[in-house]
Amino acid sequence: MTGALRMGARLAMLVVTLLLALALHGLWRLVRAPSPWPRLFLGSVARIVGARVRVIGRPLRRDVVLLANHLSWIDIPLLAGANGTAFVAKSELRDVPLIGWLCTLNRTIFVARGDRMNVAAQVASLREALAQAWSVAIFPEGTTGDGTTLLPFKAALLGALDPAPAGLMIQPVGIDYGTATPELAWVGDEPGVDHARRVLARPGHFTATLHFLEPFAPNGNRKAIAAEARARIAAAAR
Repeated sequence: MTGALRMGARLAMLVVTLLLALALHGLWRLVRAPSPWPRLFLGSVARIVGARVRVIGRPLRRDVVLLANHLSWIDIPLLAGANGTAFVAKSELRDVPLIGWLCTLNRTIFVARGDRMNVAAQVASLREALAQAWSVAIFPEGTTGDGTTLLPFKAALLGALDPAPAGLMIQPVGIDYGTATPELAWVGDEPGVDHARRVLARPGHFTATLHFLEPFAPNGNRKAIAAEARARIAAAAR
């Protein structure tokens, strides 16, 4: 199968899966039951693009902030499929047709990254989400890496944890695509559409390892929390 045919087949599967998930989500909402379908849809996205998920450790599902390294847009469906987490994402995604709406279904917290003048409002939005006892995931590198170098963790948003809500834990998560990393990592100035096409056209499967590390209580300041999470992810990758 050529890359174009493979991409077309995967796109068709994504559309069918999305329509089915939306229909079932609507039924769940109709009876006012908690809907698992946004999470199940996102987990399906990862499998459709070729991921075979390997989970190490026990992911916490409530009262937790996940701090993970960031390699590709595939990280999002992988983590959401594993524990139903909501995400902190750049505000530009809210205006992307369909994608922005799907993000809202998964309770995404939109922030204007790089807007230093608005950090207080972003921290307030995150604190409001944490008060709901959800699992919330943050990619503190602030961008995607190449899978070989762990970038510095930015601590600005972790001001929402000072002080932290009672009972909240921090769980570092190491994401690894193994030998497929060079083909899947989204680095440089590659447009998002081009990266998506490249992933969708890629042949075969790949192992996506999610290493849920030992949680810790956020007792330090935001910089100490970021440093501790980064150190644990770096140690697990050795």
